[in-house]
Amino acid sequence: MKGALLITEKIVLWDTDVGYIKCRLKKVMKKKNINIYQLSRLADIKYDVLKRYCSGDIIKYDAHVLARLCYSLECEINDLLQYERSKIKY
Repeated sequence: MKGALLITEKIVLWDTDVGYIKCRLKKVMKKKNINIYQLSRLADIKYDVLKRYCSGDIIKYDAHVLARLCYSLECEINDLLQYERSKIKY
């Protein structure tokens, strides 16, 4: 499995032939009408961590953070993460 680290102005992604994981936290937050500050307090997660999840700057997803997000937002893990088969478009 070959891969290349793609670093853009705002996003760091690992591009492989098998696809990638896309975080949809921002979309879920919008649907629930909650902002980063409110979610930070509700889920007891640092603001900076949530900001990275929202902007897509996460390389490794933390299971504990994801569990707190699912509990706090009353959603499922598949609401937060989406697998994309296609390669990243440069």
